[in-house]
Amino acid sequence: MDQPEIIEDFYGVYLLYCINPKFKGRTYIGYTRDPNRRIKQHNRGTWAGGAYRTSNKGPWKMVMIVHGFPNNISALRFEWAWQNPTTTIRLQHLNLKRIPRKETEFKFKLRVLTEMLRVGPWCRLPLSIRWLEKDFFEEFEPERRPPKHMTICNGPVKSRNLKKQSEEQFSIQIECFICSQYITELNTKITCLNPDCELVCHITCLAELFLTPGEYVPIEGQCPFCDVKLKWGDLIRKMNGCTEHDKRKEQLDEDSEKDDGSNAESDKGDNDDDDDDADIVCTQDRGFVDNPSWFLDCNEDLL
Repeated sequence: MDQPEIIEDFYGVYLLYCINPKFKGRTYIGYTRDPNRRIKQHNRGTWAGGAYRTSNKGPWKMVMIVHGFPNNISALRFEWAWQNPTTTIRLQHLNLKRIPRKETEFKFKLRVLTEMLRVGPWCRLPLSIRWLEKDFFEEFEPERRPPKHMTICNGPVKSRNLKKQSEEQFSIQIECFICSQYITELNTKITCLNPDCELVCHITCLAELFLTPGEYVPIEGQCPFCDVKLKWGDLIRKMNGCTEHDKRKEQLDEDSEKDDGSNAESDKGDNDDDDDDADIVCTQDRGFVDNPSWFLDCNEDLL
């Protein structure tokens, strides 16, 4: 079995498929911060924290998950819209309806997803579409492919909680390389992903360089110092304390030094903290997903 990719600060919206012969073909869409624990809850029933709609109908398979949302609010709104494509105003202009006798429930859910990923504000988020079950994998039609900055990947995933950063550690004032003003708060400081680049600046200063007229959320751009192409979502994750970029660099360095072909040490660390989904306030209110402030929420999270 493939080793799971560890993702820090994980927010995901998943698609379940029922393989019980009595209910085969039924689907369920949900939100989670821990996909491995969540699928166990669904298959065990409501007594273990599973949903009422999936209880006593298993086994279920989590066939795919969309992750990379900036916070739980953004993910929950995506979940609600995926569950209710004919209700949310974000998709009403598409008039999405299942084609009777020609389209299974699973196929319809995938078609809705392909449309959602290409409309705002989702089309500007740094999302990853991950297939967890190879038997259910389907290629996106050329005209329905997600934006290029989104990633389509395969294989298992494991979530890991972030350690809270302390403001006390940020006591020295650093000068922004772009505006030459001092950076006085930790949550406004951003650095390049290139470990050899010395760029340190305000998040708003770099955003202004990446944005084009009429845009509100950056997608990608070139570092003004080292000219490396950077994805805005990766920059924000590093700013928030995610360390996967540093670990990838360390792994590449280790691999290049192993000329003798010796086996690499296994990755250390595991997600021992079970972050309970119950601490998230979930809602199925239509106004929650269609609220005009939705785009501003995403904007504030990414800028």
